[in-house]
Amino acid sequence: MKQIFITGVIGGLMGLIISFSINFFLIPLPETVLASAIGNGISGLISGFMGGFIGLMMYLKHLNSKENKTLN
Repeated sequence: MKQIFITGVIGGLMGLIISFSINFFLIPLPETVLASAIGNGISGLISGFMGGFIGLMMYLKHLNSKENKTLN
């Protein structure tokens, strides 16, 4: 449970950083509500994917290291 919480926090922080970067550098100050919604949707999609991917990779690495310890 502790490992799940740690990977969730790290994935969330990575999503925050990626979403902030996309909204600040690529889609700055949209002129319309539609442009803002599209920008937030794109950044949410990318940051959600990256957060989930990084969290999954950390979990698999942790799981693999546990298996290696039990085999030795």
